[in-house]
Amino acid sequence: MAEGGIIQIAGVHDVEEARLLVDCGVDWIGLPFRLDHHREDLGEAEARVVVDSLPSTTLPVLITYLDDLEAILALGSYLGTHAVQLHGPAAPALGEGLKRRRPDWLLIRSLVIRGEDISGLEAEARAWAPFADYFLTDTFDPATGASGATGKTHDWELSRRLAEGVARPLILAGGLRPDNVGEAIRRVRPAGVDAHTGVENPRGRKDPELLRRFVREAREAFAESASW
Repeated sequence: MAEGGIIQIAGVHDVEEARLLVDCGVDWIGLPFRLDHHREDLGEAEARVVVDSLPSTTLPVLITYLDDLEAILALGSYLGTHAVQLHGPAAPALGEGLKRRRPDWLLIRSLVIRGEDISGLEAEARAWAPFADYFLTDTFDPATGASGATGKTHDWELSRRLAEGVARPLILAGGLRPDNVGEAIRRVRPAGVDAHTGVENPRGRKDPELLRRFVREAREAFAESASW
């Protein structure tokens, strides 16, 4: 885990944007492919160039809704990512197969908060715990049906309860921005945070000032939480 907490930013368009994230102090860079409701930010060949450009201190993460083991292995191997964030209704057997075939890959399992009842997510986390290295809570948007990159927050108390109850470190996502990430960390006390649309300008590109503020606010909150 990154010292003081993980900061992941998802969605880059090119090497220049990835370099901006690195320069701002981002730990993990998420590369979304095979999505359910959103367009991909770049092509596979372009993403491979981005991954090759990253320093060893920055972890590229394949974010995907794929539920076919061979397809995930092929895409991750082509891109050169050694971490995968799984969304969608995948069964724990997928995690077991992934860890059996690629024990060196980091596995992050998404837990999508859809309402006040999280008993189903708690059961899902127990089933995935033998294979997942991290869990990530995200927000469901009933208006679009999307379960990630919605720009919407959820009840952080639910994520706090999951963070305390699940057997793996939890990363908080869902509508995080420079003006709320500090409060989110203080309330949930996650192992990391993830942002996508909350650090973008109206054209959908990462905004340097928003990124710097996001990283600064997150680092300060992680440091504060560590002292409690």
